[in-house]
Amino acid sequence: MQVHHILKSKANDVVFTVTPGSLVAEAAKILADKRIGTVVVSPDGITATGVLSERDIVRQLAKHGAACLSAAVSDYMTSRIQTCTRDEEADAILTRMTEGRFRHMPVVEEGKLIGLITIGDVVKARLSELSMEKSALEGMIMGY
Repeated sequence: MQVHHILKSKANDVVFTVTPGSLVAEAAKILADKRIGTVVVSPDGITATGVLSERDIVRQLAKHGAACLSAAVSDYMTSRIQTCTRDEEADAILTRMTEGRFRHMPVVEEGKLIGLITIGDVVKARLSELSMEKSALEGMIMGY
């Protein structure tokens, strides 16, 4: 299964972005209001320059207290992000996410942000694929 299949299967294809100069408090509000785990940091809503996750914010709260909420997103974002394209295989993406210990990956084509997939999206797609394979094998064994 490829990333474009995962993007099609998602109930919501909106990618929430914030600018690098946005306050961490603003990003946290988006995360809470939208019930999401990551915002993509983008100066223009088109290019992905980083991500800011719930984990990033919690780590900074532990280090700096509530003062970190007044800092710019660019101060705490992960700027060395891994991205993928819509043609990449889900198994390869799952491996990259697991080995890199991250849960969100921007999907980029020709430098433009076209989506965001989560490790949950990839696992769900893989489980669906395995279920179909199981049904097909059972059908072959039963002679259907």
